[in-house]
Amino acid sequence: MSSSAPSPSDEILDIVDEHDRVVGRAPRGEAYARGLRHRCVFVLARDAEDRIFVHRRTPTKLVFPSLYDMFVGGVVGAGESYDDAALREAEEELGVSGLPRPVPVFKFLYEGGADGRQTWWSAVYEVRCTLPVRPQVEEVAWHDFLPEAEVERRLDTWEWVPDGLDAYRRLRAHRAG
Repeated sequence: MSSSAPSPSDEILDIVDEHDRVVGRAPRGEAYARGLRHRCVFVLARDAEDRIFVHRRTPTKLVFPSLYDMFVGGVVGAGESYDDAALREAEEELGVSGLPRPVPVFKFLYEGGADGRQTWWSAVYEVRCTLPVRPQVEEVAWHDFLPEAEVERRLDTWEWVPDGLDAYRRLRAHRAG
């Protein structure tokens, strides 16, 4: 008996208000289509040499296909904590198991898109990954660990996911105090 994997658009998400309180649930595809506010995690992964994991998303991604990202992460499932989602998403996207728990840094409400309908509570984390990575081919078209100075040089020349770029700029400002 064979079974196909469920579609990412069918994953059930908690829908939240402007204060990050759960007000309902909806499938991911519906949440995206209707601009329903949900939760996401962003994990900045560094290797032993302090380089940042950067990747290009596959063209089949539901949002921001084929764009570059300096975070791994994704949506928080219904009833899932930010911390659990950060670890799950980091291990899935990096293709590792036994990763240390990502360390929470801050949360913010992302609001973007031309119509203002892309909005999600975003929890930013950092993690050290000294394991050999094997990113999911369904999620990652290209990847490398880049020195932060190289990431900085690429900010204006590569097309980045807008929420990740916003999170990265907020992380830099957070570090600067």
